[in-house]
Parts: sequence; structure tokens; C-alpha cells
Amino acid sequence: MSDLAIELHWQRNEPALQPGKYSAEHTVRFNNSHEVQVDAAPDWGGQPDCTNPEQALASALSSCHMMTFLALAAKAGWPVASYHDYAEAHLGKNAKGQMSVTRIDLHPVVRFDTGFAVDAAQMAEMQDRAHRYCFIANTLADTVEINIL
Repeated sequence: MSDLAIELHWQRNEPALQPGKYSAEHTVRFNNSHEVQVDAAPDWGGQPDCTNPEQALASALSSCHMMTFLALAAKAGWPVASYHDYAEAHLGKNAKGQMSVTRIDLHPVVRFDTGFAVDAAQMAEMQDRAHRYCFIANTLADTVEINIL
């Protein structure tokens, strides 16, 4: 199958690497062209204007779920006009007592071309199928909640 890669670069700016006295801010490069500044979540001392790994995980899940949903909708002949999601990663302790992303909530809003509609049961089934077929969802061990709006 595919091998997909990123490049990550961090450089210490402080005189020494000491607990709580260094920046974790770093750069992640995608496709050798697009760079994203990443740091720890603000609650863990990171810069609030940087992306954090937990957001990146929620983004990966949301994007994968959407692309899977769109592929399934296209096969079903559903004329999707727009798709919007608000994804939220929740941090807490897992069953082993370790800090973890314990749950990711997706809140997809799907709009169709004028004159087309599906009922709530059809939407729930298609969203469930998208979740079951999503590569990222199949990778995660903890809970993913899909809250259809």
C-alpha cells in the first residue's frame, strides 16, 4: 500500500534542555512544501497560535471521515453541496491511567443540492458507514462520537 510521510524539525533555542525550561515549538512539513508550526497544547505550556498534536489528530479524523462520507455519498447518488465539521479532541486519562485523547467528537453538517433530502435515519446510517470505513477511525483505539447536526 502507500507510505505517507511528513518531515518534522525542532531546534533547541535555550542554553540547555531542562524540564519546563525549553520550547517544544517545531515545524511539520507536508509534501515537501506546506509547513505548519506545532507546539504543545496551551494547557501544557504551548503557544496558543500554533497547531498542537491533539488538534492535528482531530483534523486527521475529521478529514478522513469527510472524504469517506463523500465517496459513499457519491456512490449512493447523493448530491452533496457542502460539508462542514467541528471536531473536538478530549484529553483525559485512559484505562491505563495515562494521559490520552480519550474521545474525539465530530459534528458534521451536510447540505445537499436544492430539492434533495435524506431523513435522519439515512444520514445516521451513512455517517456510521463513513466511520466504519475511515482509515484514521480504524487506527484509533478510543472513542469517536459522531453528533449529526
